[in-house]
Amino acid sequence: MPLWLEVSLRTLSAIVVMFIYTRILGKRQISQLSLFEYITGISLGNLTGYISLDTDRNWGLGFVALSVWVMISVGIEFLQLKSKRARNILDGKPAILIQNGKILEDHMKKERVTSDELLEMLRMKDVFNISTVEFAIMDTSGELNVLLKKENQPLTASDLNLAVTPEKASMSIIMDGKILEDSLKKVGLNMHWLQAKLDKIGTSADKIYLAQVDSQNKLYLDPYDDSIPTH
Repeated sequence: MPLWLEVSLRTLSAIVVMFIYTRILGKRQISQLSLFEYITGISLGNLTGYISLDTDRNWGLGFVALSVWVMISVGIEFLQLKSKRARNILDGKPAILIQNGKILEDHMKKERVTSDELLEMLRMKDVFNISTVEFAIMDTSGELNVLLKKENQPLTASDLNLAVTPEKASMSIIMDGKILEDSLKKVGLNMHWLQAKLDKIGTSADKIYLAQVDSQNKLYLDPYDDSIPTH
C-alpha cells in the first residue's frame, strides 16, 4: 500500500473513532474542562497523531490506547456523579474571592489570582467598581461569578410587583431559504400566516436566510439581501 494512502486511511479512521469517543464522553469535553478532562483532551490528541503518522508502528495499538483513555474518562465521570469527595479531589472546590464586599486576600493567594486578574474578570462581568460587589466566587472551571449588592442590582418585575407572562424560546420557521413546517405547527401557526407576512414585505421564503417567531408571535426576518425591508 502506498504510504500516502496508508496515512490517509489512518487519519480517516482516527477521525471517525475520535468522533465516536467524543460523543461517548459527552458535551463537557467540548465546554469548560476540568483538570482531568484537559489532560484527557491533550492525550487523545497525541494518540490520534500517533495513529495517523507513525507508520512504523502497529496502528491497532493506538486504538487500544485511545479505548483505555476513554474507558478511564467514563469511569472517572461516573465516579464524580456518585461521589462529592471524588469531585472535590478531581475538580477542586469553588473559591470565594470577595465576600460581604471584602476581598479575601488569602483565597486570592491560594488560587494564585492577582489583583489585576481579579479586576479583569470583574470587568468581563460588566463590573467596574469593587464597592458594588457583595459576593464573587471562582468556580472550578475558572470562571468568576458575581453577585452585586442589593442596591446595585437591576430592578426586576418582581421588585415592582408586576405580573409578566412566561417567555418561551423563539422558534426558527425558515432556515437557509427553507420553510420548517413542523416548527410552524409547534407554535400554532400555518403556511397562510407566514405567506401573508412575506407578501406584506414583498419577498418569498427562498430569499430569507433565517426567520424566527417569539412567544408573542412576533416575526423576525433576516433576508439574504440586506436591502430588503423587514418591516
